[in-house]
Amino acid sequence: MEKTILRNEVRETLAKMTATAYRDQSFLVAKKVLQEPYIIEAKTIGLTISNKPEVDTIHLIEALWQLGKKVAVPKCNPKTREMSFYVIESFAQLETVYMHLREPIPEVTEFVDANEIDIILVPGVVFDTHGYRVGYGGGYYDRYLVNYTKGKLMSLLFDEQLRESVPKAPHDWPVDIIVTPTKRINCVAQRGANKNG
Repeated sequence: MEKTILRNEVRETLAKMTATAYRDQSFLVAKKVLQEPYIIEAKTIGLTISNKPEVDTIHLIEALWQLGKKVAVPKCNPKTREMSFYVIESFAQLETVYMHLREPIPEVTEFVDANEIDIILVPGVVFDTHGYRVGYGGGYYDRYLVNYTKGKLMSLLFDEQLRESVPKAPHDWPVDIIVTPTKRINCVAQRGANKNG
């Protein structure tokens, strides 16, 4: 129940954000992400097509294409709660599915194996500084990340989505880096500091 309350509380806060603040803060996050060494070095980047109130990824994807990066986006299977990533080269290769989500059309895109993705930008509603997150409740990413052993995990969020701690379960996968309009948090270092006292 605690996750549900937290999720709803943050979503209500984000819903009050003005269109200008949403655009400007998303721009700040994207600008910082493009300066990240892990992004600069990556050949293939996995990320979702954002839906408000998530940080806007549309302009970020366009910038990644301009840098010659492969952009892989997930296709979810609601029956199995599993997902696969496909490389898109244009937004025309997307279709709108349930919940207004935009996903790749498998017939016109290239499937990419988990360990061909250098970094995955993991979405969520609420995060703590250790990189743990409260997602949307589907568990897609936690299932997918079990088989993702190669690369880094990063999350893009607004400052309003950050909390000191969030409820976590043994199957939850924390991210390595969090980028907000005002902060860059090395979650691995935060978790290490926590373990050492």
